[in-house]
Amino acid sequence: MGQKPKASTDLKVLPGANAEYGTKDYWQQRYLQEPDEVYDWFKTYADLKSLLGRRIGSKDTRILMLGCGNSTLSGDMYDDGYKDILNIDYSDVVIEQMRQRSRHQHMMRWKVMDVRELALEEGSVDVAIDKGTLDALMCEKGDVWEPSDELCKNVGRMVSEVDRVLASGGMFIWITFGQPHFRKRHLERDSWTVDVERLNNGGFDYFVYVATKPQRCQ
Repeated sequence: MGQKPKASTDLKVLPGANAEYGTKDYWQQRYLQEPDEVYDWFKTYADLKSLLGRRIGSKDTRILMLGCGNSTLSGDMYDDGYKDILNIDYSDVVIEQMRQRSRHQHMMRWKVMDVRELALEEGSVDVAIDKGTLDALMCEKGDVWEPSDELCKNVGRMVSEVDRVLASGGMFIWITFGQPHFRKRHLERDSWTVDVERLNNGGFDYFVYVATKPQRCQ
């Protein structure tokens, strides 16, 4: 399997402005600069294992990892028994890096795809997981209480696409540092219900938003 990738700590990969986190060019360049590294925003699988196991249930679940980047989350979930995982990212650089890195995980899938325009069939996913992608789309200058129309449009496109591809009874799990009064409004849909869990990490809170679609009768 080779040498284990190392976590990125090099400050040269940080953007000049937070808004760059929402651009494809920034991520392409970052992944080119750190081809052998991994980076996990917010939480690792060890931190989330209990919550995900309780929420997801069956390990046969069809999982979509949104904006996978070079996170260890899907690889660790795969090793724990979740074999049906599709990882997507709009960076072809990181998708190829991760495909090569996970060659030993034979059922793992990697595709270049924009989360705002999912090339997936309606109802084809049981659980969609986002750990940092929506947050990247929300990086901009301005008032966090009054996000721009462009930000709301991009976030709305992603959330609507997730809604479309989720199956009956499916879940969208979003891990973020964003507090409910800033984040929950972006998930409001008639098609699902949303609840929030709080994760405390030494005094700093993270939040897990779970949007669940109702189970349709057969």
